[in-house]
Amino acid sequence: MTPAIGWVSSLILLATLINQNVKQWRSSSSQGVSKWLFVGQTVASLGFCIYSVLVRDWVFVVTNAALLINAIIGASVAWYRRSQQGAQPVLSEFGPVAANSPQSSA
Repeated sequence: MTPAIGWVSSLILLATLINQNVKQWRSSSSQGVSKWLFVGQTVASLGFCIYSVLVRDWVFVVTNAALLINAIIGASVAWYRRSQQGAQPVLSEFGPVAANSPQSSA
């Protein structure tokens, strides 16, 4: 019964964090999302992975490896959204043009 509690708790935590990444992706914005959240989660998850392997706790090995992957995906989504926000369209006489296109400097 004890391992089942660990696995169910792991799945609930992962579902919650994955859902947050999905919401961030769908919102087309990373406003209000701290990059330090992902830095902290990545470092902590890596440390907990190493610790979990050393104590041979496979619930935590799997959970923390998945959390590490989730942190990397979340950071990538935030970086991508922020880079997209930096390339806001500008108006030209022919309609919207990407800010970094040759036409936008004309």
